[in-house]
Amino acid sequence: MNKTELVAAMSEKSGLTKKDSEKALAAFVESVEGALKGGDKVQLVGFGTFEVKARAARTGINPQTKKPVKIKASKAPAFKAGKAFKDALN
Repeated sequence: MNKTELVAAMSEKSGLTKKDSEKALAAFVESVEGALKGGDKVQLVGFGTFEVKARAARTGINPQTKKPVKIKASKAPAFKAGKAFKDALN
């Protein structure tokens, strides 16, 4: 499912127009992104948790040259599905 299909599904289930559904989706994504940038995590009970995970600096290998490459420490977004969401899929 891509963004257009998601907006159409949201519109159908909520009774909102596609334009309003697209605005709602954009606001959700922007809000989650802002919270994560601010160091918070976003917990949606029954769905899951969005948070930032720290990746430590490490040494990797360039597959073309087989030489070691230093990889800097970084932060990455992560999502952990909640129990109710996992149960709904199984």
